[in-house]
Amino acid sequence: LGVMVRKGDDKWFDIVRWTFIGWLTAEELGVTQANADEMLKSDNPSTRRLLGVEGDLGKALGVDNKWAYNVVKTVGNFGETWDRDVTPMGVPRGLNNLWTKGGLQYPPPIR
Repeated sequence: LGVMVRKGDDKWFDIVRWTFIGWLTAEELGVTQANADEMLKSDNPSTRRLLGVEGDLGKALGVDNKWAYNVVKTVGNFGETWDRDVTPMGVPRGLNNLWTKGGLQYPPPIR
C-alpha cells in the first residue's frame, strides 16, 4: 500500500505521511484496535508519543495529539487493516510487511 497527495499541499502531505508512519509504528509496538485504550497507560515512551500521551507531534501537524490513537482505534494498525481488507483479495503481505518480519516497511521514530 502507498499513499499519495497532490503536489503543493505540504500540510496535507505531512498529515498523510505521519499518519502512515503512525499506522506502521502502532503495528511495530503492538498497539491494536482492541488494546489501544489499555496502551494509553504504557510506560514505553515510544508508545506514549505515538498515542499522544506525551509530546506534541499532533499539534505540530495541526491535528489533535491523539491522531494516531484515533486512527488505530478506528481502523486498527497497518497489519490489522491489511489482514482485514487486503488478504481476503488473495494479496500476500510480502514486502509490505514490517522490516522485522522480512518486509520493507520501516517506520522512523516518532519524535
